[in-house]
Amino acid sequence: MRGQPNGTAGAAAGVLTRGAASPALDRAARALAAAFAAGARRPVVLVDGRSGAGKSTLAALLAPRLGADLVRLDDVYPGWDGLEAGAEQVRRLVLAAGAPRYRRWDWAADRPGDWRLLRPGVPLVVEGSGALSRPARGLATSAVWIELDDAERRRRALARDGDAYAPHWARWAEQESAFVRREQPAALADAIVRSADWTVRFRAALQRTPLPAADRPVVGVTPVYAVAGAVAP
Repeated sequence: MRGQPNGTAGAAAGVLTRGAASPALDRAARALAAAFAAGARRPVVLVDGRSGAGKSTLAALLAPRLGADLVRLDDVYPGWDGLEAGAEQVRRLVLAAGAPRYRRWDWAADRPGDWRLLRPGVPLVVEGSGALSRPARGLATSAVWIELDDAERRRRALARDGDAYAPHWARWAEQESAFVRREQPAALADAIVRSADWTVRFRAALQRTPLPAADRPVVGVTPVYAVAGAVAP
C-alpha cells in the first residue's frame, strides 16, 4: 500500500524496473553484485539507510543480479511504530540458519498477516530501515548503507507517497534516529552508496575484488574506501 515507511509500493506495482534505471544506478548495482558475489557461496546482503534514501530502488536491481530472493521490511514492520520489531525479525527469523521466514504485516487490515518461508540455500537481499544491526551483520555476508541528505530524502519520500506518509514522517524518523545512534549501521557496511549520484564507496578490504571494467575502483580517493560507478567530488 502507499505510504509505507520505505515506499516499496511503487516497486511492488512494477514502477521500479530495470528499464527505468539510470546508467549510474545500473553501474552501482553491477559493482555491488560483482563484489558481494566473489567468494560467497550464498550471498546474504543487508541494504539499509533512512527513509527516502533509495534502498528499495537499489535492492530491486541488486537482487536479480545476485539471483537472490528479496525481503522488503515494509512487508514486515508491524505498523508505523514497528521499526524495532522489524529489525528483530531480521535478526531472529529472516536470517535464521534452519528455517528462514518472516511474518508479513497486513497494512490494509492493520494486523499480522501470513507467514512467508524463505529458501535456505538461495542468495538473499534484505532491504529496509533497521536491516543492518550489529547482530544481523554477523549473520550476513555483506552490507550496504545508502546515504542522502535529509532535505532530499524527505522531498523524495513525500513526492512518492504524499499525504499518506506526511503525518508519519517525524514519528518514523525518530525510530530511525534511535536505531542509527545505537547500531551505527554505516560503520558496519562494506559499501556506502550515495544515491544523489549513485556513487559506491567500498571498504578497503573489497578493493582486491576484481570488478567489471566499467566499475573498476578509482585509485587514491580515500584510504578507507575505493570508489566505483561515479567519482565523488
